[in-house]
Amino acid sequence: MSLLVGVEYCKADAQGRFKMPAAIRKQLDIASDNRFFIRKSIYNECLEIFTYDAFQQEIAFLKSHLNLYDPQAKKLYRRFIEGNMIEMDSFDRLLVSDAFRSWIKLSKDIVIVGSGNFIELWNADTYKSVNNDNFDYQSVAKQLLSKADVQPL
Repeated sequence: MSLLVGVEYCKADAQGRFKMPAAIRKQLDIASDNRFFIRKSIYNECLEIFTYDAFQQEIAFLKSHLNLYDPQAKKLYRRFIEGNMIEMDSFDRLLVSDAFRSWIKLSKDIVIVGSGNFIELWNADTYKSVNNDNFDYQSVAKQLLSKADVQPL
């Protein structure tokens, strides 16, 4: 699986379908498998969409890092796997269920954001408000990255 990057503005139809933007579609390794997993983000009011393969890797990571006999870990695990399998149709469209559309207040205008090993699906207005929240990127980068054992680019 390649690294998914980019921000694409697009439209959803009245049924909740959207066409995967070509710039994102080209980054997906889905030649033989057009299945995806969609879930609510625990961090933002958006949806996270994984290829089936990337989701299987996510599950393996969670199982290797969580003690599923611990009630809190089990609850977190359950939240991460709570979602739906969806398939891309022959027109490169994905269908978002009514429940997920309602949760993110999906409108006609949406934003698709490449976020590493998955893509985020945002209501365009919500995405604009999150990106205009006066977050101090420089301060947080200095705080978090100065503690890490990393070399600058």
